[in-house]
Amino acid sequence: MFRARRIWVTAAAVLAVAGGMSGSAQAAPPSDTGPFTATAAANDGTLPPGWRITGKGSAQQLVWRSGTRVPMGDARVEFHSGGQLLGVPRPAKDGRTFRLGLGAVAPQMLTDLQVLAAGRRLDSTGDNSGSTDGRSGAAAQPTAPLPAGAIDPGKPGTYRTTTGEYKLNSVRLPGYPQPIEMQAVVVAPKGATGKRPLALFLHGRHYTCYKPGTEDITGDWPCPTGLKSVPSYRGYLRDQQLLASQGYVTVSISANGINAQDADAEDAGAQARSSLVRLHLAHWADWSAHPQTAPPVVRNAPRADLSRVLLVGHSRGGEGVNRAAMDSLYPPPAAQDGYRGPVRWKIRGTVLIGPTIFGQNPVADVPSVTLLPGCDGDVSDLQGEVYVDGTRGVSKGTALHSAVYVEGADHNFFNTEWTPGQAEAPASDDFYDDPDQRDAVCSPGAATRLTADQQHKAGSTYIATAARLFIAGDDRARELLDGSGRRAPSADPARVLTHAVGANRGAGFLPDGQVTVSGGKLCAAVDPDPAVACLSDDSKGISPHFAQWEATKEVGRRAVALRWSAAGSKVTVRPNKPVSVSGAKSLALRVIVPPNTTGTQLDVSVTDTAGHRATLGRVRVDGLPGTQRTASYWAREVRVPLAAASHAGLDLHRIKSLDLTPRSRSGQAWLMDAWAWRPGTPAATAAPLPRVDIGRLTVKEGNSGVKTYRVPVQVTGRGSGQVRLYVDNPATGHDTSRLVTVRPGANSIDVPVKVAGNTRFDYGVQHDIFVKAVHGAVVGAHRGGVTTENDDPMPTFTVTPIADRVTEGQPLKWKVTLSAPADVELNPAFLVQPVASGPELSTLDVDPQWLSENSGEEAAPERPLSKVLSLFLWTSVPARQLSGEISVPTITDQVTEQPESVRFLGVDENGDPQSGGPELTGTVLDAS
Repeated sequence: MFRARRIWVTAAAVLAVAGGMSGSAQAAPPSDTGPFTATAAANDGTLPPGWRITGKGSAQQLVWRSGTRVPMGDARVEFHSGGQLLGVPRPAKDGRTFRLGLGAVAPQMLTDLQVLAAGRRLDSTGDNSGSTDGRSGAAAQPTAPLPAGAIDPGKPGTYRTTTGEYKLNSVRLPGYPQPIEMQAVVVAPKGATGKRPLALFLHGRHYTCYKPGTEDITGDWPCPTGLKSVPSYRGYLRDQQLLASQGYVTVSISANGINAQDADAEDAGAQARSSLVRLHLAHWADWSAHPQTAPPVVRNAPRADLSRVLLVGHSRGGEGVNRAAMDSLYPPPAAQDGYRGPVRWKIRGTVLIGPTIFGQNPVADVPSVTLLPGCDGDVSDLQGEVYVDGTRGVSKGTALHSAVYVEGADHNFFNTEWTPGQAEAPASDDFYDDPDQRDAVCSPGAATRLTADQQHKAGSTYIATAARLFIAGDDRARELLDGSGRRAPSADPARVLTHAVGANRGAGFLPDGQVTVSGGKLCAAVDPDPAVACLSDDSKGISPHFAQWEATKEVGRRAVALRWSAAGSKVTVRPNKPVSVSGAKSLALRVIVPPNTTGTQLDVSVTDTAGHRATLGRVRVDGLPGTQRTASYWAREVRVPLAAASHAGLDLHRIKSLDLTPRSRSGQAWLMDAWAWRPGTPAATAAPLPRVDIGRLTVKEGNSGVKTYRVPVQVTGRGSGQVRLYVDNPATGHDTSRLVTVRPGANSIDVPVKVAGNTRFDYGVQHDIFVKAVHGAVVGAHRGGVTTENDDPMPTFTVTPIADRVTEGQPLKWKVTLSAPADVELNPAFLVQPVASGPELSTLDVDPQWLSENSGEEAAPERPLSKVLSLFLWTSVPARQLSGEISVPTITDQVTEQPESVRFLGVDENGDPQSGGPELTGTVLDAS
């Protein structure tokens, strides 16, 4: 099967739509152009209903139109073909139409077209109920509450608070035509003495403007006359007030100017958001040193301690503050950064709420807490899990990285300005709810679904918990975050589960390392081959641990899959070198079981190099509430004490294997990793690492000769490390990968691209590379490449009849001839038009399957063909050839009729008929 190559019109183009939107890219109903039945291009180049191809030359585009507006949100809207990423389309102002430049991909090469946003289908609602996944009442029950922890950081502190705003001069950021606002709301403690730690909040990608008193909303910037700016930055006031009552100075900043313009950013705005965060921090550093220069709200607050900074980011704001933490430790290339000054702050930790992580480049040496909303309808694949998983083995491993799974929480309600009934502007629940197909876990009113206030209270509590651990250094808060199975009562009735990596975890059994497995199998997190993929297409939901990235398949990102039909079916994991668990208290395992399952039990055993074996204990793992629409294949952390191994005389310095033995009669599970664990939170210090940033070079092909260009890559920082480089082949659509050692000053990532000049038309070629840190390195801008632009005119074409006057039952045929051959297949298209005079061919005069494939409409009731919406004819002229045929199949009927005609006009780049352009006309005679 053809695997379409990735095509990026503006490499990370994303939603920026206008009018009638809410705050997320949630699932939308199918297109209103007809029932979504066809899923592949027909042999004649036709597309499923709702899809079309428009334009010519470099402007040829694949277009999809939704039946409803697709809300502006944080997830990236993507076109997929044949199960693989085709590219990221640009949205039109109507919020319903999305366009993707096709390059050399012909319509016949497109199969199983889908529109996805963070794994969620937008062009088809699909089965949102599932089977063991939410149809029964038992499947929709919350998990049992955990015991309370030693402390409850969600309780308000002793300080009263004061609130105010500041607005500074707007700033210019590289790649953003319009200035970005410098506006923020401050909440601070009253009466607090000395310098106080600073918590900075950054909201996510939401629509930017609204018309008061109406539902009118846009993604413009600056806001047009009569519209107001959506105050997304005020949506965390409750969180700020809680922290301020506990002695923190807090500031929440506005980023509407970035949200409105990041569709043209290759990194979807991550670098710009980092620049904005650091620009605000620089002002706070100035104001701390020179209070008299500060705005009134800052002068009236305690002085901020810039050596103790917590960054809190929601959705794309989460990716933005992660990049800000990276950029503060490992400066980005000056050309792409909007902040050029010194770093006068220290980021002690980050809190990431339903975050995106398009680059999959977490900062390994800065502690983090990632909130994963169980009913997220925007970033619905919960890709933020990579902020935990993606840090393993990258650097020192002493920073705690915690995932906090909040059952029944949606994406929007962590921000009151995105919450209906609380927001100043229009707002909505991002979890799309079909009244005819309610979701047993996430629809409002379900036992597992939180109200907006319950959700926001849980969010406030766990933000404060992160502050207590990372900023205040209170180790008692760790058990609420690190998988120890304790809860913060202030978050009740929310069911909140956690797991973690880092901190005092020592050596471990990592499936993504060098291991062998017997009794089970190593499965791939991202791989198109169902034989090796961790989850199959019929899995009831998806896994945050296996969120899709740029690559066709990823090397080394794996889990251990267990499947058994009888108790006692042992699975053994053997690392290539013995593991030391000496000094550890327990072995901590992260284990996934299918949603809504209960009672999975596993015996955990270890064996040393001398062959001594000990069973450490038995663990029970229950699944999360989940349906087909949730990302509920999420690992629960379980621990077994190592005392049994010590008592049995095992050499804890040399453990050679880990055994998992199911004690349930049958089942399925996935081991993400296992670690030697002991309590405590060590200080996290950043290692000196090299930083990799990929750029993009755009060149003209020229008329002759071969030129070699190189993908621009910058390696800065210190030391050496390893990254995995993926190189996409534009001819096949497949990528290859290799492990690369990088160090500053060395040309270690050298990707030459040969460009052959000629005078034949093509669509240009995009050579993409993307990179991910493996060990001892960080990655900023993770993707780029060389784009070759076509500089030759597209051939014109003429049409001559082959059979334009036929008897019914015979096909009408025409020949399309190019003025010159091209280097790519060309697909001239024609749209049906009313005939100039006389009877017109009707829907009952043509083959019904042909009609359905070309328009998505049925033949009955009978109507002229010109009344059929979006009835296109296509022809294909293969590369280096000059002509192709096009036809309309007719059928014989028993009705005596006058001669009937049909007429098609060639279309322009927008799919609109060209007046005076190429025209197809034909006449069908009655057989009798």
